[in-house]
Amino acid sequence: MAHYLTIAADGEAETEVRRSRFRCTLRRVGTEDEARAVVDGLRREHWDARHHCSAFVLGAPPQQVERSHDDGEPAGTAGAPMLEVLRGAGPAHEGVSDVVAVVTRWFGGTLLGAGGLVRAYSDAVRAGLEAVGTLRRELVRDYTLVTTYDAVGRLETDLRQAGVVVLGTDYGARVALRLGARPADEERLTALVAGLTAGEGVLEPGGERWVDMP
Repeated sequence: MAHYLTIAADGEAETEVRRSRFRCTLRRVGTEDEARAVVDGLRREHWDARHHCSAFVLGAPPQQVERSHDDGEPAGTAGAPMLEVLRGAGPAHEGVSDVVAVVTRWFGGTLLGAGGLVRAYSDAVRAGLEAVGTLRRELVRDYTLVTTYDAVGRLETDLRQAGVVVLGTDYGARVALRLGARPADEERLTALVAGLTAGEGVLEPGGERWVDMP
């Protein structure tokens, strides 16, 4: 798998079911410790809430880490349904990763039953995902392209317009553009650089990394 989805931004959304408030907080995270820190922080911030149920997915498929927690709700009525929504998010229902969802519940005095809780927690996460949107992460290979100060501005613009990911720029005696491209696109990138630099530009390949695509 050379791509997956994650959330486009951190955010939250709130729903209400029979006077119980369900606030879904979504955060981009990279490790289990970061995910648990988000849960702990929300627990401290919203100390007056009864439950802080959570689910998170980390890493690129198929080797993903998944966890969920009901935080006092009946087993299987909160964390697991939340995780299922994360697994099925996105236009093609391919799921999102590198994200933790925390649904904070303020009890409204009316019991919702098992089915009602499943729907309420699922709907809260769906509302949160709709609010923050998704973006695509792809596995790309690093390339370095050395150029001059005079040429770097135009070259960077032309590369971006051609769909090349510019990872950064290093300034020294000359300028080094750090580029990212799918491994399958190396031949196309080489030809593109040759055309833009009149054959003078030389790509130096490096390692691979996951990057957010524009």
